[in-house]
Amino acid sequence: MKYDERTCKFNMDTGCVELLRRNGRKISIDCTGVEDELDYLIYNDPLGYADLILNGDPEKYLKNVAGGHGLKS
Repeated sequence: MKYDERTCKFNMDTGCVELLRRNGRKISIDCTGVEDELDYLIYNDPLGYADLILNGDPEKYLKNVAGGHGLKS
């Protein structure tokens, strides 16, 4: 794994998951967009949400809805 799990935490003030790579680079992942999209599915398409989680590829789905911002591999 490229990350040190001891330096990965959720920052309540920013709403981001922050982690430190072994090469010293800090990464901050904004969870707001992911959370908003999943909340939308939960409340507006619960069957679609269940299907996504059980049978789909949540990472691919979230990358598609994020468009040119947010989730990058």
